[in-house]
Amino acid sequence: MKFVVKAWSNGGARAGILHLGTSTIDTPSLLLSTRKGLPHFISPDLLSCLPAPESRLLHVSPLHFLEGLSMKTISKIGGLHQLLGLHDHCFVAVPRDSIQCLPEANSTNKIGASFETPCGRLLIKPVEYMEMISSTRPELWATLADEVPAWVSDKRNKTSVDRTIKWLDECISISPASGAVFGAIVGGSSLEERRRCAQEVATRNVSGYWVGGLGLGESMDERPALLNAVIEALPEEKPRLICGLGLPEEILQGIAAGVDIFESTYVAQFAMYYHPTCLLTMLIAFTAIYRKDTTSIVEGCTCYTCRNHTRAYINHLLNVHEMLAQILLEIHNTHHFLGFFRLIRDAINAGRFEEFRREFVQRWR
Repeated sequence: MKFVVKAWSNGGARAGILHLGTSTIDTPSLLLSTRKGLPHFISPDLLSCLPAPESRLLHVSPLHFLEGLSMKTISKIGGLHQLLGLHDHCFVAVPRDSIQCLPEANSTNKIGASFETPCGRLLIKPVEYMEMISSTRPELWATLADEVPAWVSDKRNKTSVDRTIKWLDECISISPASGAVFGAIVGGSSLEERRRCAQEVATRNVSGYWVGGLGLGESMDERPALLNAVIEALPEEKPRLICGLGLPEEILQGIAAGVDIFESTYVAQFAMYYHPTCLLTMLIAFTAIYRKDTTSIVEGCTCYTCRNHTRAYINHLLNVHEMLAQILLEIHNTHHFLGFFRLIRDAINAGRFEEFRREFVQRWR
């Protein structure tokens, strides 16, 4: 993995280039949310209709694979690329996701991290987590972390940082030969603990940093200070990945602080896009006037869905509960969300990120 910062805008926001595997990705960039390595509704043959190469970063939680094939079998097959047949895509493994595998702070202990998963509540030890990483063989992976919500006590917060640093060292000591390592940074809503964790992780031999423990109860107003406490302690030449900031306004907040890669389940969770006209994707299912509407979801959109299908057809699919409706809508929403990141990169390169952010937030609200 190689990472180079190419442009700065308004102090914190930055644009760069990430060389990962066989792909070259412009940052800030989006990790496409997946379920067992594939987007929730987009099949492998339709992945190619998404904008490339920015659509080739796939977020995966190794915990998803605890139901089904064993890790030993996945390893024998050759990892996720061989299993899924996605040889041109890059997998980024992070323990949690924002929908199905959520950290359970009350059940985590000194032995391992606890998660609520489709398989029930599981306690994952560092050695077990590294077995998953070795078997799935992602291009980039984050170390195991003890993520806690914003409302925990100071004592519990300090413990989470101590455990995360300890597990970081354990993961590095037994890490596989391949794959870039991102050190986990936690600290809840404490500026001091966030700063302490970032300073400790910055001394380790890692390729980048995963800012964890956000999107777990902190407010939008207190988040900038937490992000700045972390970013200020990290070297500029290494990339930063974050989970839990999914809404467009939250992503802009992270980019303003200097975050480069975002795991977001926004597309999977909502059948709408930030642009006001895309409220139509929610209305199409329930409004009779769309039954005879032969226009596309958004006029001028170049996504696969808008180039090939009409509002009338999608209205029909939604009303008869055909899964193709979700497939077409996820293609459309993903296309536009990737376009949102492209507009952000253009604004950073032009030195007008704060202006872009201000105008966007005004429209969004």
